[in-house]
Amino acid sequence: MANCKWTSEQLAWKIRRHGVEMTHLSGGSHLGAILSVADIVAILYADVLNYDSKNPKWKDRDRFILSKGHAGASIYAALAECGFFEVEELKTHYQNGSRLSGHVSHHLPGVEFSTGSLGHGLGAAAGFAFALKKDGRSERSFVVLGDGECDEGSVWEAALFANHFRLNNLCAIVDHNHMQSMDFNENTLEIENFAEKWASFGWNVIEINGNDHKELKYAFAKVAEYAANDEHKPTVIIANTIKGFGIPFMQNDILWHYRFPHDGWEYDCAVSELHKIKPAGCDDPYTPNGIENPQLPTDKDDIYNDHTFSHTWNTTYPEKMRRVDAKIGTTEKVHNV
Repeated sequence: MANCKWTSEQLAWKIRRHGVEMTHLSGGSHLGAILSVADIVAILYADVLNYDSKNPKWKDRDRFILSKGHAGASIYAALAECGFFEVEELKTHYQNGSRLSGHVSHHLPGVEFSTGSLGHGLGAAAGFAFALKKDGRSERSFVVLGDGECDEGSVWEAALFANHFRLNNLCAIVDHNHMQSMDFNENTLEIENFAEKWASFGWNVIEINGNDHKELKYAFAKVAEYAANDEHKPTVIIANTIKGFGIPFMQNDILWHYRFPHDGWEYDCAVSELHKIKPAGCDDPYTPNGIENPQLPTDKDDIYNDHTFSHTWNTTYPEKMRRVDAKIGTTEKVHNV
């Protein structure tokens, strides 16, 4: 069972809109990651997970961990919109005394596991899956990781564990937005060919466009199909996304890994861009009709500039590494070993 009143497209938009407001009000970080993961989180809460928002500890619930805890505002927004707590509480994000800490906290109803220290979520999710299997239960365990997080050795230890114990009730989703911290993944620590790495660890691998709801639904249907066919392997969905997706001036700009929308053109333009793509039947609790006369950037404002670390120290990385967005949205692939 699930209690979400929104379609996945509506919920994804709500997550993005709340994310802009929460980081704006709090001066918090990681809006780029919140925007890239919004579609994945929306699909999970609207279409995939079994949960009861009125009874967060319901024994028959699926377990879910957002391992990339810095994108916690996406989970807070989804939980609020799905009835775990009041939407109004989202305005307290990052405030003193708030339950909505900057990184995900298990003190909030609906959160299974506190995250923020990267590399821990997959191990915990594998533990959930292992315990469920030992108890003969049918519930599933899901975890969303960041691609930069996959630099952590603990991720691959957990991947080995999951394969060894044939945890076909475990699904990992990697928000592969191709950027981390200060740069593109491949300029930081090369991880490609990413799908082949997971396959070599014994996992089913599904590679899709992670900002496309049809492809996401296809991927989760494949996960269920593998489990139904008694395929004794864990599955990873490599969801190719765009950092900052939904707000054009934030897309693929590493600046928005840490920056929040300031008063003026940053906030006004972010809200205006989201209103251009607002789904039918979806309300904006902060600016119901958008911003009437939004402030616009000038030639002196820092917009559409390259803020990557490698740009400032003139590395010799080939240009193709800087164009990772070119392969997003290409033909999906399914890898089986």
